[in-house]
Amino acid sequence: MPKKDYYETLGVDRDSSEEGIKRAFRHLARKHHPDVNPGDKGAEERFKKINEAFEVLKDPEKRAAYDQFGEAGLEGAGFRPHGAGEFPGFDELFRDFGFGDIFDVFSGLGGRARARRGAIQGADLKYELDITLENSFEGITTKIEVPRHERCPDCRGTGAMPGTSPKTCPECGGAGEVRTIKRMGFMHALNIGPCGRCRGTGTVIDRPCKNCSGTGLKKVTRKVEVNVPAGVDDGQYLRLAGQGEAGSNGGPPGDLYVVITLREHPVFERHDTELFCKTTIGIATAITGGSIEVPTITSTAKLKIPPGTQSHTVFRLRGQGMPELRGRGRGDQLVKVVVKIPSKASREQIGSLKELDDAGSESPSTDKGFFERLREHRK
Repeated sequence: MPKKDYYETLGVDRDSSEEGIKRAFRHLARKHHPDVNPGDKGAEERFKKINEAFEVLKDPEKRAAYDQFGEAGLEGAGFRPHGAGEFPGFDELFRDFGFGDIFDVFSGLGGRARARRGAIQGADLKYELDITLENSFEGITTKIEVPRHERCPDCRGTGAMPGTSPKTCPECGGAGEVRTIKRMGFMHALNIGPCGRCRGTGTVIDRPCKNCSGTGLKKVTRKVEVNVPAGVDDGQYLRLAGQGEAGSNGGPPGDLYVVITLREHPVFERHDTELFCKTTIGIATAITGGSIEVPTITSTAKLKIPPGTQSHTVFRLRGQGMPELRGRGRGDQLVKVVVKIPSKASREQIGSLKELDDAGSESPSTDKGFFERLREHRK
């Protein structure tokens, strides 16, 4: 059996942070969860592997055991991979991430309605809303078109021809279930199951509604207003209560989940509330210092370059990042400065540069990567 590489499965590096692992899992789950790909056995297998990798890497103890001893180390940590069908549903999965409760305040949610006896709640719907980084920064109100089933306006959801009503099922007497008793020696076994004639509804329809063919439901497309708060991140969602499919037998409608997808930005890369970008400076500015103008999410800002700045140095602009979801200020913007090397130079310029190179020569060292520098800035 081939060895499993959980880091490769999630597409992350071995030194990725806990938040980075969660972000990668959330991104893959939105694509491969079985609830999003009904009937696709391949998606089920892919998500099973993704979920197994996440269960290991999100737990510090299991991750340490895996890093040191591989799969063999997980046995000592008490890890047993989930079997097929044991992973959480789409709704449960994202609620566990803590995003649903953040947005409940924006969607006017209370407790989830419970289905009454005999009533069936409508199915939940999912809608992916594609927005820009600027939309996320400012927050937007938009309208989306949602196709869904609603109660038939002609029969008002009964399924019977207007002017008529469903009748009590003669098979079950309106109970919606049938009880049978089987004798087993000296014992009697009671079996209770849904009525085969009325399918558990307790009623039958002699003359079905022509508009909905007796289903009580009609497919329509509705415009739904969505208020996206400032600071929303990729993969987070809003839950709009009662905007899903209509219920049956008097049951409440389902909910609508609007999942946010952020478009790739040409200048900025986002990580939580921080924004990252890079800019170039000339050799003279790097040596003597100066002031340059860099883009921000709202306009531009002045960045002071101290004398002797090395290429790939990262500077921090306080308060120039993305807003917190609940209005608790803004994150920072990190700017990586790259020194631009001229492709052509005169002999005099080359001579001067060689003199500078000799004057500033040091022992060889290994330069640190961009994200290593970022981690040092965060300390």
